[in-house]
Amino acid sequence: MLKPTWLGLYAFCFLIFLYGPVLLLPLFSFNDSIYITFPLKVFTFDWYRQMAQNQQMIEALKASLKVAISVSLICTCLGFIAAKAVTRFTLPGRALVVGFLMLPLVIPSLVLALALLVVVRKLLGLDLSLVTVAAGHVMLCVPFSMLILISRLEGFDRSLEEAAYDLGDSTFKVLYRVTLPLVWPAIVSSLLLCFTASFDEYLLAAFLSGSEGTLPVFIFSQLRFPQNLPGVLALGSCILLGSVFLVTLAEVVRRRGVPESTSAGTLVS
Repeated sequence: MLKPTWLGLYAFCFLIFLYGPVLLLPLFSFNDSIYITFPLKVFTFDWYRQMAQNQQMIEALKASLKVAISVSLICTCLGFIAAKAVTRFTLPGRALVVGFLMLPLVIPSLVLALALLVVVRKLLGLDLSLVTVAAGHVMLCVPFSMLILISRLEGFDRSLEEAAYDLGDSTFKVLYRVTLPLVWPAIVSSLLLCFTASFDEYLLAAFLSGSEGTLPVFIFSQLRFPQNLPGVLALGSCILLGSVFLVTLAEVVRRRGVPESTSAGTLVS
């Protein structure tokens, strides 16, 4: 029988502190009150019906999904190309290039948003839209994708790729038959991380969205109206359920990933 320890108690308290407020979100979404207070009143689904009928909220959700899916795909492709170049080729000034690409991680989001707004409106003369939001999110998310994919590309045996070249495979075949199966878990992680970062990002969207607001911009605009807050809680509960599903799906994909021995065996076939 395991005895409780101070470390275990600390871990338990930390998990409660971290996830307790998140678990309260679906609880209050079923409460028949516009105020987030205890004690709870009558159990109701009215806020979910209100959420389904809120066309402005649905449009904001669709906009966020469009941006997040596009950004995750673009950033993962760009991140894979950059990670492949950094790990497989000798580049002059490699450390400087990588450091330059990682700058969006350390620049404050407010400064980055203001700078992009000036570039888009004053220098390029473009109208603000979801395209400008996606462009800003790509700049922010590419470093995340690069870091994940660089760590994976440096983590497996490069002799597998060299053996495939020696056996006569082309560059495309090596990429398809050896590299991609080995880095597939990292690609899935990159897609999920970039999707989450873009879907959740507020400052860049607030500065670059114009009349087409994303979901975080819409939610922040609704916090001034208590009567609209329960519908936001209902939407947040649905997003939480979807996030749990995506994390579970990613873990299943990761566990079913092709092991290195299997990929090595395909070189012979």
